[in-house]
Amino acid sequence: MRMFKFAAALAVGLAGAAFAGPASAQQAEKPKLTLGVGGKPLLYYLPLTIAERKGFFKDEGLDVSINDFGGGAKSLQALIGGSIDVVTGAYEHTIRMQAKGQDIVAVIELGRFPGIVLVARKDRPIKSVKDLKGAKIGVTAPGSSTNFFVDFLLSREGLKPEDVAFIGVGGGASAVAQMKRGEIDAMSNLDPVITKLEDDGDVTILADSRTEAGNQKIFGGENPAAVLYLKRDFVEQNPVTTQKLVNAFYRALVWLKTATPEDVAAVVPEEYLLGDRALYLNAVKNSLPVYSRTGFIPEAGMKNALGMLVAFDPELKAANIDLNKTFDGSFVAKAEKLSK
Repeated sequence: MRMFKFAAALAVGLAGAAFAGPASAQQAEKPKLTLGVGGKPLLYYLPLTIAERKGFFKDEGLDVSINDFGGGAKSLQALIGGSIDVVTGAYEHTIRMQAKGQDIVAVIELGRFPGIVLVARKDRPIKSVKDLKGAKIGVTAPGSSTNFFVDFLLSREGLKPEDVAFIGVGGGASAVAQMKRGEIDAMSNLDPVITKLEDDGDVTILADSRTEAGNQKIFGGENPAAVLYLKRDFVEQNPVTTQKLVNAFYRALVWLKTATPEDVAAVVPEEYLLGDRALYLNAVKNSLPVYSRTGFIPEAGMKNALGMLVAFDPELKAANIDLNKTFDGSFVAKAEKLSK
């Protein structure tokens, strides 16, 4: 691991030494590919930005075009439709699509906690989740993980998704603006959006999944969040390409283990800071516990994710889900081996 950290600190030409070896030297079957993401500036997807900006994809011989959609549900639709090759998105999509007969598999965990926070405007009479009935709730996109998070919390209070109105607000400055203008009563979103609203004193937190304690309270433990997922037939037809993608993301996770908020701010595009560097540093500090330490999804986490979905989704209650088919850890195991 010491060798890996040393190599990662070198110039781009030497950075790939951490993954030197037969598998890394193989030619990717599909070196040029398109990756979908739903709200790239969100800290939920920080490992993707790190892999891109630190040149980890290029080190693997990959030319990755990133298509940023308004939310995770749109990325999933693009994958199913065939307009993109891979997605960084929420793990629960692998479960939901299995119930619909679509074989989608995650190959590396990027986030061990969702990092999603449900907030309400301070000037609204909403002090808890049960007060949300009839409220307009902003989510990154309808059908996204931020939407599922609220659905689950509503179900625990005996409420249904139909008891509220969901509005897509994205995951950037627009989401902040809509909350500040009072166009929505509450919002389920991620950092840096949430930290901006917190620091400005605009919102009250109703549920927070950025910390281990928060996840224990909400889910009873870890709940895998961002992953890299693909169609299984893509993985089978492009195993070297898949391995190279996982190698790049694994390096990003290792980098994040020791990165400071200042390190992160120095790597991401300037516009991600929302014009307020101090705010962004605080948001990164709040979100650093979210990222996966190993890249592996624990069995308990998979079960928590399924339990969350079953709580509010009748289709999943009736489905026979094989969680073993939702995650293939063999590529992470190889990336870990290559990094030593």
